[in-house]
Amino acid sequence: MKKLLVLFILFLCVIVFFAEKAKLHNDKVTIKFSSWGSQSEVALLKPLINKFEQKNPDIKVEFVHIPQNYFQKLHLLFASNLSPDVVFINNYYLQKYVDAGVLEDLSPYIKKQDFFEKSLNGFTVDGKIYAIPRDVSCLVVYYNKDIFDRYKIAYPSDNMTLNDFLKTAQLIKEKSHNKVWGTSFETEALFWMPFLFSNGAALLDDSGKKVLVNEKNAIDSINFYADLANKYNVAPKKSDSASMTMAQMFLQQKTAMHITGRWLVPKYREEARFNWDVSRFPKGTKGSIVNIDTSGYAISKQSKHKKEAVKFVEFISSKDSLTQLTQSGLIVPARKDTAYSKVFLNDNLPPKNAKAFLKTVETGKPTPVNKDYQQFIDKLNILLEPVFLGKKNACEVIKGFRH
Repeated sequence: MKKLLVLFILFLCVIVFFAEKAKLHNDKVTIKFSSWGSQSEVALLKPLINKFEQKNPDIKVEFVHIPQNYFQKLHLLFASNLSPDVVFINNYYLQKYVDAGVLEDLSPYIKKQDFFEKSLNGFTVDGKIYAIPRDVSCLVVYYNKDIFDRYKIAYPSDNMTLNDFLKTAQLIKEKSHNKVWGTSFETEALFWMPFLFSNGAALLDDSGKKVLVNEKNAIDSINFYADLANKYNVAPKKSDSASMTMAQMFLQQKTAMHITGRWLVPKYREEARFNWDVSRFPKGTKGSIVNIDTSGYAISKQSKHKKEAVKFVEFISSKDSLTQLTQSGLIVPARKDTAYSKVFLNDNLPPKNAKAFLKTVETGKPTPVNKDYQQFIDKLNILLEPVFLGKKNACEVIKGFRH
């Protein structure tokens, strides 16, 4: 009888154990987190997600990877009331979502002093912060040190002006007997905006409401950029680069300088078979002023698990998480404590002059945007195509441009 009683008690304990386990399993909250990014970037995110789940066993994070047409697909998810709880977003599209009233105000959850002010500016609307910054994006000049050494040409420096930049590119073309292009040439607005900003011009005013790209200073700056390829012949036109990207041309040592962002550091570290470094963008009439963009984490108002979403955003934007992402070389972290750490300013890996990115952020200017910014840029790119092909002057196509 006693044995039966003991067995019965053990049986009840087992039932209670599995019932409690099932209850815990059923109580686990699932939140969805969406992001774009290459497979290498996804490979950096997944360990962070796993770490968060280990620290928070009651929360599961479902990663929604959208590598292409990210914002178009995100629009549909919001419209269908199926938006992810946590949304990776950039400053280009923030205004559209804020105007639609679909993002939470995250101001109560951020310590402003921890972040670069310009990274916060990109996510601030009417005094409210709608996303926690992960990184700041800015352009610098990558250069092949071996090519400069071969032709005994001085490296790009912080004191280089736009005219010096042109002369350097001409020297490279001349001394290489036209075998090496002086600099890169990309027609997306991202890459030629620094030429405007550094000369006191812009596409839009700071409010994003007034078009400024049709003013003389902006037109002259666009023409200067177009002339690099079409007048001075120091940068490859589309017909010269064929199907190669500017990154591929730089890696193949067909181009001595490449104006681009931090995102190429991992690729250049792995694939470059030459010595390279970076310097700040050349000075125009107003100094070296580069467009500053920001990416970060927002929370959907549609989320039914805002408490858990906040906990995840706080985790993934923390110093520890950002340090882990920074080790890859992929980003300029938006947190100042990470940006000025040895992890980012690593002397053992190129670029040696990593401080150039931070100096660029200090003097840069957040890109003015509005809710229709992407349509504005798309229209502008179409208008400027004949300018970058050398068929028209910028004045001819955008003098009367309105959006």
